Amino acid sequence: MRIVSTSLPGVLLIDSPLHQDGRGFFVETFREDLYRQAGIDQPFVQDGHSRSRRKVIRGLHFQRGFPQAKLIHVARGRVFDVVVDVRAGSPAFGQWFAAELADDEGRHLYIPPGYAHGFQALSETADVVYKCSEFYHPDDEGGVRWDDPDVGIPWPLSDPVLSQKDSELGTLKNMDPASLPRYEPTP
Repeated sequence: MRIVSTSLPGVLLIDSPLHQDGRGFFVETFREDLYRQAGIDQPFVQDGHSRSRRKVIRGLHFQRGFPQAKLIHVARGRVFDVVVDVRAGSPAFGQWFAAELADDEGRHLYIPPGYAHGFQALSETADVVYKCSEFYHPDDEGGVRWDDPDVGIPWPLSDPVLSQKDSELGTLKNMDPASLPRYEPTP
């Protein structure tokens, strides 16, 4: 297993060996001891699984008062996965990182608490699986527009399919900092 830092503080790409043969493949999707050595030490309390069709963008979502760390992998298909620092007071506020994740690569993404997350399905069908360090609280959810011009994410597919809720999200600069997760520097 290879764990690589990204351009955003605490966001990690995890490449797990993919063992393939004529039957298919096997990959470890979670390994607590190795993750803990890399600094991923949150307990994960909830799993989620979403299925999306090509061009769907889900996000960019976050929780305000109950921020979630997430461990993401793709069980089927390919996605363009995006993380945005929305922590009020963070030196990296508004910066983003993106990576393609696919079912046949063994790549995972770790997102610390306080970041917004979203993805666009690049394949005809994409199944994304999440491990979360905090329970989902519907009344605590926030979000940033997928096409926020100040964030400037170059989504790979045009004319995305969005939920009504995601199409009504606002821009990051117009959000009250008190409604965002707080940046807490590490000692």
